[in-house]
Amino acid sequence: MDKFHEIIGGDVPVLVDFFASWCGPCKMMHPVMEQIHEKLGSKVRLLKVDIDKNPDLAAQYNVRSVPTLLIFKNGELKFRTVGAQSAATLEAELEKYY
Repeated sequence: MDKFHEIIGGDVPVLVDFFASWCGPCKMMHPVMEQIHEKLGSKVRLLKVDIDKNPDLAAQYNVRSVPTLLIFKNGELKFRTVGAQSAATLEAELEKYY
């Protein structure tokens, strides 16, 4: 968990995808995350967090359903949404923070 806080504490925006392996909409987010990575590259960091393997972290950020997507910059939560999102929607939100 220390590594998580170190990653989100940086000055590069971090998109965190809280997911579960059994979640259908979460599986739809995998290609979206790949698209974002291909388009934005080093402008952002992407992080996937399995809620079943990291229940304390999910609880800390009040993740009640998946996928939950959070954007952090300098350790501060800037954006939160629940449910599958398009790459365009997330890219537009991320652009506000680099």
